[in-house]
Formats: sequence, C-alpha cells, structure tokens
Amino acid sequence: MARTSAGRSSLSRAVDLLDAFDSGSVYLTATELAARAGSPVSTTHRLLGELTALGLVERSEDRTYRIGARIWEWSARSPGAAGLRAAALPHLQKVHHAVRQHAQIGILVGHDVLFIERLTAPDAVVNYSVIGQRLPALASSSGLVQLAWLPEAEQDAAIAAGVRHYTPLTVTKPEKIRQRLAEIRRAGFVANDGFIHTAARGIAVPLRGHQDDLLGALSVIVPNDAAPVRPYVTLLQNAAAAIARDYAALTRGRPA
Repeated sequence: MARTSAGRSSLSRAVDLLDAFDSGSVYLTATELAARAGSPVSTTHRLLGELTALGLVERSEDRTYRIGARIWEWSARSPGAAGLRAAALPHLQKVHHAVRQHAQIGILVGHDVLFIERLTAPDAVVNYSVIGQRLPALASSSGLVQLAWLPEAEQDAAIAAGVRHYTPLTVTKPEKIRQRLAEIRRAGFVANDGFIHTAARGIAVPLRGHQDDLLGALSVIVPNDAAPVRPYVTLLQNAAAAIARDYAALTRGRPA
C-alpha cells in the first residue's frame, strides 16, 4: 500500500474523506472535503478521482461530491448491522406503533452508538439520533445499555474518553458513570431522563444473540414526564426477544 508524505496510507486518507460526509453535509466540494479531512487539496482531488471511478463517491454537475451507491450495496450485504436491521424492523414497527414517538436500533462503534434504524412520528418529542450517525455512548440510553455488559477495561476506556454536559442531567463524573453501569446491568435496562435534551427520556434494553452475544440496543425516545417506565421496558424486552429469535434464524440461513 502506497504511503502519503505524512506517512499515512492512501486508503486511510480515502476513509477520512468518506467520514467527512454527515447527515447535515451530504454534498461537499473537494475543498470542503480537504478541510474536513485535514488533507492537502491536491491529494484530495487525486483520491476523489479514484473513489469516483470505483463508485464510492459520485460527482454532481455543480462539482460537489456525495457518498456513492456502491457503499450502500456493500452495507446491504453485511450480516451484521444490515442483518440485524432486517430482523428487527417488523418488531421495531410494533414498538413504534405502541409508543407513537421514536423507536430505534443502535450498535456500539468504539465509544459511540451508531443508529442503524429509527422510526418516528411527526409530532414526537425532540430526538437527536439520526440513521447513519453517532452519539456518544455515555450520553445515550442505547450506548449505556450496551456499555453495561462490556468488560471493565472497555468500560474504563469509554469513561476515560469522557462525555460533555448536554444538559444539567447528563451524568459525566467517572464514579457516577460506573455506578450507573452497574445499576443498568442489574436492572437489565436503562432510563435516561433528560440526558441529551431535558424534554426527552431515552429507555433502552440490550439486543442479544442466540449465544447471548451483544448485538446492539433497542430503545424508545419518549417525553420526559411522569409516565411509568415499566410498561416501556416490558414492551422493549418482548420485542428484543423476538428480534433475537429472528436474527438467529436469519444468520443461520433458514426461515424464522
């Protein structure tokens, strides 16, 4: 693999360019991509030419670039996130119909939670999660409920990375986070009241595979009011069990 003058591979540089796109910036110029990726403009132009030829990015008539359809094709073949999404969607729809707010699936990626599916209602409470985008795991119900089942060393690494105060209710002190993770593991669910927005409550349960491996999290975002948490938890746990069953059948290559 060829190396750039800064000692980084061309592949690494190309990934930085792809990472520069986000839900708020789906069309970017070469200059904007270079600035976001911290790459020289000349290198950026060369890499964009290669990525375009491979179908990984697409160039518009106005000279902006966007993520190419070939990346979607690859993700659709993945037995991981795409397989989980396929198994979960019918049950996620039932959860969404019951709560009439937000229902979503998130997976851990490093110290973040990546949302692979979300169903929402037009008049639902505020929610910062976006499909294909990330939130810090320590601030998200979907992230915390997965971190709670990780080995202590991985928890410590996430805690050491820190999390900012989104609201006065966000738990940021390391000792408080550790206590909370232990409580989540004992309870089997998490309810975050106003962690990212004071008007919203995130409630999540883990999604587990047929060998009890951690697949992701199933969560709802609902108004942060006096409504009891237990009915939401029961709804989510029943859906999570059904998702685990269907995911196991899907990945074993036979009907559920």
